[in-house]
Amino acid sequence: MNGFFLVNKPEKMTSHDVVFQIKKKFHFDKVGHTGTLDPLASGLLIVCVGKATKLAFLFDKLSKTYQGTFLFNKHYDTLDVKGKLLDTKNIPLNDFAIQTSFASFHQKKYWQIPPMFSAVKIKGQKMYRLARQNQVVDIPPREVFIHHFEKKSLFCHDQVDFLVHVSKGTYIRSLARDLALQLNTYGALLRLQRTAIGTHLLQNAKTIENLELNDLILDSIFFASYDELILNDYLIKLVKNGTYLDQRQIITQKPFIVKDSNKNFVAYYDILDENKYYPRYFF
Repeated sequence: MNGFFLVNKPEKMTSHDVVFQIKKKFHFDKVGHTGTLDPLASGLLIVCVGKATKLAFLFDKLSKTYQGTFLFNKHYDTLDVKGKLLDTKNIPLNDFAIQTSFASFHQKKYWQIPPMFSAVKIKGQKMYRLARQNQVVDIPPREVFIHHFEKKSLFCHDQVDFLVHVSKGTYIRSLARDLALQLNTYGALLRLQRTAIGTHLLQNAKTIENLELNDLILDSIFFASYDELILNDYLIKLVKNGTYLDQRQIITQKPFIVKDSNKNFVAYYDILDENKYYPRYFF
């Protein structure tokens, strides 16, 4: 079977733990996940099964939505409360100042520096490994877009709840830090829940305990809304051998699905160049 599960990951469990438990529960040979969630975080995790593990790239570019709680005036090495507390401040804050800081990020692009404790690679090494060795490195910033950033509670006990919708590659721990920097203090993540990945919603996800085999979203169902190209038997043989397609078969600016004359799914094609397409996944 090849497809995807929408899983509601609990706190304290790693994304790898989720993969391991699903693999064990259903006796799958090949299982992976997209969009890692830290142990602190809960919420939506998309788990790929079988050949669909090769489709993780489809989810990497999708925007993500989170809700959670920021903690101010405390500096942790990991930028969340699971890390080592390095320093504290006693900066008086208020709702107006915090709201102003929120507004400065809302619907804005900015250059964000990922946390030192992250899986981003520097010269082939993951940064969290360098951090554990107390190595200090220059981390290149990346451009991210904050689609929506909303303060969801009154400020109380150095905490405030939030809702945020962000582009791919955005670290909410870094956003906590950067939000607080505008207030001349420290910021960290106290709680985080992912509620959406693109159009995939947490409300449609299940816990590992409640997950059933018929909850698997088959790869063919996932691609049901894609444009399709039906080819004759001769061309289908070429497609199965990895042949590129061009304007002689189709002209499009979007990825598409190739089907045989019986409308069976054969391959997913992506754009290589103008009027040239290559097979990226076979059903």
